[in-house]
Amino acid sequence: MKINNLDNQKLKAFSKKISKKYDGLQNLILALNKRNLPEDIVIQVNKKIKIINSSIASSSKFLSLLRKTHTNILGLLEKELKLVPKHFYRDRWMAIGMSVFGVPIGVAMGSALGNMAFIGVGIPIGMAIGIGLGTAKDKAAEEAGLQLDI
Repeated sequence: MKINNLDNQKLKAFSKKISKKYDGLQNLILALNKRNLPEDIVIQVNKKIKIINSSIASSSKFLSLLRKTHTNILGLLEKELKLVPKHFYRDRWMAIGMSVFGVPIGVAMGSALGNMAFIGVGIPIGMAIGIGLGTAKDKAAEEAGLQLDI
């Protein structure tokens, strides 16, 4: 079963910002059509696309609908099939590294040196740790064939 395409007639009436988001969602659909997805996933994605194609919302609401649909489709793919876009884990683990590793390292450095001004030094250290861990997970996902080319 194939995923439906977006209706290009809607695109003419909207701005560049919407056009860019629209193209991003279309690229996601093209990447998904290259894969052999389970039928239940295809049906769920087609329902979301049908909502976009039948929408008569204003430009701001249409942009919000595009963003929400794009996020929902990616979330569904990650949850059900473990399919993720490029740099997904790097971006996620960068934030985790800053908060989980960086802040405690900064607090420890500030306490050890007796000057809490050093608390900010731990955040870039945690960010580097997170980027390293996330990049390793991205590489593993790519080798397993679970990374979307978007």
